Amino acid sequence: MAEAQFGAETSKRGEWVRQANRFTDRITADGSSGWPVEPGRYRLVVSLACPWAHRSVIVRRLLGLEDVLSLGVVDPIRDEAGWRFGLDPDGRDPVTGISHLSEAYLAADPEFAGRYTVPAILDVAERKVVTNDYPQITLDLSTQWAAHHREGAPQLYPEHLRAEIDEVNAEVYADVNNGVYRCGFATSQQAYEEAFERLFARLDRLSERLADQRYLVGDTITEADVRLFTTLVRFDAVYHGHFKCNRQKLTELPVLWAYARDLFQTPGFGDTVDFDHIKRHYYATHHQINPTGIVPAGPDLSGWRTPHGRESLGGRPFGDGTPPA
Repeated sequence: MAEAQFGAETSKRGEWVRQANRFTDRITADGSSGWPVEPGRYRLVVSLACPWAHRSVIVRRLLGLEDVLSLGVVDPIRDEAGWRFGLDPDGRDPVTGISHLSEAYLAADPEFAGRYTVPAILDVAERKVVTNDYPQITLDLSTQWAAHHREGAPQLYPEHLRAEIDEVNAEVYADVNNGVYRCGFATSQQAYEEAFERLFARLDRLSERLADQRYLVGDTITEADVRLFTTLVRFDAVYHGHFKCNRQKLTELPVLWAYARDLFQTPGFGDTVDFDHIKRHYYATHHQINPTGIVPAGPDLSGWRTPHGRESLGGRPFGDGTPPA
């Protein structure tokens, strides 16, 4: 399937409407879902450019699931058939043998007519999608896959904080994670400006929340931090200019810039970021926004490694656990 036509996923008012996740089966510890957790059975397919997929890469690394759940990375540039395994020898995923993610979608549902999205977890033997439910994937990696976590893995979704994490995640999703897309893909001035106002109003409230606490919920890294980070790390590189989210750059928001640098410098976060994939995907794939396909040379990325000073707020990134190797 070709990339969705510009405007095809917008309302009559010009508002961006995200495609619902089609495959929502869960992989569970007790196998009651029909898909039991089994080391080596499944493959996580991601684009390093995609913020929704990036979440699963971070969580997989923080929890130490690399030897249990294999990782396939698609080319950042989609072709007319969607995400492809162009980075692998002969253009095929070395584990499943497929050349395009679409093959796994159509194996699961031959009538599927939507966009082929990442992240997706495939059953290796059957070469078909089990789930593309990106919000649930990371939560299940924390809960259903717990028996296979590394020693010292952090508690990213602790039971006593789940209600607060869920509340923060819902607000961040609506106004920030999805908000930047609602700005970038709006097809009317009114829809764009409404999304723009909601985005920066939420960023202002997040700045207030994080001014006196190191992490979003509790005193350790949680799922909430993972979800906000993947948008913040892309903000200046693509969302500020490409998606017209230009009231301020991240580097001009002191609290959020320090918070993002703190996470970037934490093992499991910055070492999973690929700015080359990020920039090439957005600028070379969204032809309706950037018809020339020119990829900007900037921004300067050296600031990501500068001191952030947020240790003074206390908190321990991994709680009683340890960082990934």
